[in-house]
Amino acid sequence: MTEYILCLGLFSVGIYCVLRKRNIIKIVIGLGIIEYAVNLFFVLVGYRLQGRAPILAKDQTVTNMVDPIPQALVLTSIVIGLAVTALIVAIAIRIFEKYGTFDITKIKRLRG
Repeated sequence: MTEYILCLGLFSVGIYCVLRKRNIIKIVIGLGIIEYAVNLFFVLVGYRLQGRAPILAKDQTVTNMVDPIPQALVLTSIVIGLAVTALIVAIAIRIFEKYGTFDITKIKRLRG
């Protein structure tokens, strides 16, 4: 249960960064923290104490298997998160080139 509370705390820190910070780079870091918290939650959902890998043989029965679906979802999430982060950083660089600042309160107009 403690792991879930720590995961919620990590998610809350990321939400705080996204909602309260005005620097685009800090917002991107907050999104990364949120992504890590969600990935950690998925891994915790599939965890079993003293669990074994879900590899079955013909003459074996494994009673305490770890669920492989959350692990596969986390691998997919990592790849998608990397692509989204790269896109957001590229957009932040273009905004900095155009306006000369990362502060979203100083950017008056966002027209191309």
